[in-house]
Amino acid sequence: MAVEVAADQVFAQVGITFPAGTTMVEEVGDPSRVLVAGDPPVGFALFGWVDGNVHLDQLAVHPDHGRRGVGGRLVEALCAHAAAVGAPAVTLTTFRDVPWNGPWYGRRGFAVLDRAEWGPETAALVAHERELGIELAPRVVMRRVL
Repeated sequence: MAVEVAADQVFAQVGITFPAGTTMVEEVGDPSRVLVAGDPPVGFALFGWVDGNVHLDQLAVHPDHGRRGVGGRLVEALCAHAAAVGAPAVTLTTFRDVPWNGPWYGRRGFAVLDRAEWGPETAALVAHERELGIELAPRVVMRRVL
C-alpha cells in the first residue's frame, strides 16, 4: 500500500531504512484487522491480539497528511475498539527515541513495559522483529491500559 511505503520512507531522515519486501498491510488476510482513515486511504492502523491485549502492529499515515491528527485519531479509534471487545490494554512495539514513535505514543497514554512485564507472545514478537531486521534503532514495548 502506498501509504505504508511513503510512511516508512520518513524514517530515512533519522537513519532508519527498512528491509525490502512486501508491506505489512499487503500480507493481512483479514480486513477486519485494519482501521482505515480517509477515502482514498491516507492512513491505517493494523492490529491483532498478543498476550490477551489488542496489539497495534503498525500505524502508518501518508506524509502528505501528517501532523493533522490522523494518527492520533486512529490510535483513539483502536483503543475504543479494544475496550469495546473487552481487551484490558493496547500494546505495541516501537522505536524508543524516534520523536514520532516512542515519545509520541507516550503523550497518548502508552508507557514502556519492562522486560519482566512481557508475556510469552510479546517476547516471541520482539524476537521475530529482530530476526526480520526491524530493530534498526533501540525499540521498546509499550502498553496503554484501557
